[in-house]
This record gives sequence, structure tokens and C-alpha cells, in this order.
Amino acid sequence: MIDRYTKEEMKEIWTLEAKFRTYLQVELAVCKAWFELGKIGEEDFQNIINKADFQLERIDEIEKQVNHDVIAFLTNVNENIGPSSRFVHMGLTSSDVVDTALALQIKRANDI
Repeated sequence: MIDRYTKEEMKEIWTLEAKFRTYLQVELAVCKAWFELGKIGEEDFQNIINKADFQLERIDEIEKQVNHDVIAFLTNVNENIGPSSRFVHMGLTSSDVVDTALALQIKRANDI
């Protein structure tokens, strides 16, 4: 976004931080659905919800090694969650996350 033509709230939607926050929102929504279906236990689900986070610098480090932004993102999220991370991204492809997150960002932008 070109700063001089962009409202601050619009610019915030398209930052790298916002992209990965939206990826995390998608991943957590899927975990919630799996939990509601009984495929993730209460303890693991709470662990995921409480510990799921990422650091942009760490994602960048990992991406330099793996050459894949979603794998780098998931690796960092999983580092924060620990063993319960085996349920994160269950049944998903990278495109599922990226496309859904992009749709959410577009919706947010449209709302502005």
C-alpha cells in the first residue's frame, strides 16, 4: 500500500503481521471445529488456544531454510504450542489457509 493514499486502518489489514494473524485465526477456527467434533481433546484444545502465537523474525529465519511461508509459519506456531501442535493444520492444505485468510482480509478491507 502506498502510505500517502492509504488510511491507517486499511494499511494495517495488509501488513505481514496481519497476514499471519489471519492465518492463525483460520488455523484456530479449524481447531475449534475439530474440538467440537470430538477430534481434539479439551486439554490439547486449551493448550493450542493458550499458546498459539508466532514471531515474524522467527518465521523469516525458518522461511530462509524451507522456502515456504506457510511451513515457516506453522513451524513457528508449533514451536510455541508444543506436543498439542500435532492437531494444528489437521486436514488442511496451505492453499486452504492462504485463500481463506485472504478472503477474510478482503472482507475487512471491504468493510472499511
